[in-house]
Amino acid sequence: MTATTDRLPRLLALLPYLQARPGILVAEAADDLGVTEEQLRRDLDLLWMCGLPGHGPGDLVDLSFEGETVTVTFDAGIHRPLRLTETEALSLLVALQSLADVPGLADRGVIERARAKIEAAAGTQAKALGGITVALQDRRDQLAGGEERLGVLRRAVDERRAVALTYYVPGRDETTHRVVDPMRLLLVEGKGYLEAWCRRAEGVRLFRVDRIDAATLRDEPADVPEQALPRDVSNGVFQPSSSYGTATLLLRPGAHWVADYYPHEEVTAEGDQLRVVLRVADPRWARRLVLGLGSEVTVLDPPELAEAVRAEAALALAGYQATDT
Repeated sequence: MTATTDRLPRLLALLPYLQARPGILVAEAADDLGVTEEQLRRDLDLLWMCGLPGHGPGDLVDLSFEGETVTVTFDAGIHRPLRLTETEALSLLVALQSLADVPGLADRGVIERARAKIEAAAGTQAKALGGITVALQDRRDQLAGGEERLGVLRRAVDERRAVALTYYVPGRDETTHRVVDPMRLLLVEGKGYLEAWCRRAEGVRLFRVDRIDAATLRDEPADVPEQALPRDVSNGVFQPSSSYGTATLLLRPGAHWVADYYPHEEVTAEGDQLRVVLRVADPRWARRLVLGLGSEVTVLDPPELAEAVRAEAALALAGYQATDT
C-alpha cells in the first residue's frame, strides 16, 4: 500500500511521463518510477477515472494496452500548464507560511523561493497576500509539538550531541526514559520525527516529536554506530516486515477506514464488509486497535488476539458493573 502523499505526485508525473514514451513496457515504467508493477497497474486504473468535469466519454483519461505495453490515447488536457486561482494561491501561501513557522523542521530558504515563485505565477492578487502571518497553537496533536522542545532537538542534531528523552509509547500506553544519539529530523505525512540511535533499544528508532514530553541536551557527543542507517520513509513511517505476525480482521462499514489508513497485505470485499490482513509488529497495538473499533470489527485470526480482546473487554465490563452496583 502506498501513502497518498507519495501517490499523488507520482500520478501527476505519470501522464506526461507516459506521453513522452508511447508503447513503453509496464515493467520498464515501474522501474523508472521506483514502484512495483502491481502498484503501477493500480495507478493506471486510477488514471482511467481522472479527467474533466462531466466524467463521460471524451472527458476522462484514456489508455491503450497492447500486451505488456501502455500508451496514452487521450490526456484530458493534463498536458496544459497549471494555472492557480487566487484561492489556490492563497491556500499554498498559507501552507508555506505555516511550514516556515515550524522551528527547525524546514529550510526557510527553500520556502521563501517557493513563495516567490507562487506569487509570480499567480499575479498581483497573490502578491497582495505577501503580508500573511499565521499563528500556530502549541498543542500536542499539532505538527511542531512545542517550539522549545523542537529547538532542543534541532540543537542536538546540529551540534551532534546526545539527548535524554521522556517519550510516550502509545502502543504500550507507557512513558519511557532513554538516551538517544540524534541522526536527523524528518517531516513525514504531516508529523515531525526525530530519527536517532536509541541506546536502550540498541537500534535506529523514529520518535514522534509531539510524543516527546521532555528533551534535555547532554554534555557528551552523539555516538551513532556505523551500522545505524537512515530509514526509508518514502512509503510512510511504518514499514511492514515479513518477520511480523499478521492479524485478519473483518471490518464493518464503520471501520472500513482501517484498510485505507494502515498498510495491509490483502483486502477482500465480502458484501458490505472488508476482510483485511494487517502486518502487526506489536500485538498490544493490534489489541488496542480492535478494542477501539468495538462492534465494527471481528477478529478472524490469530485466535490469541481474539482471546486477548475478549478478556480485556470482559474486564472493562466488569469494572462498569461494579461501579453501577
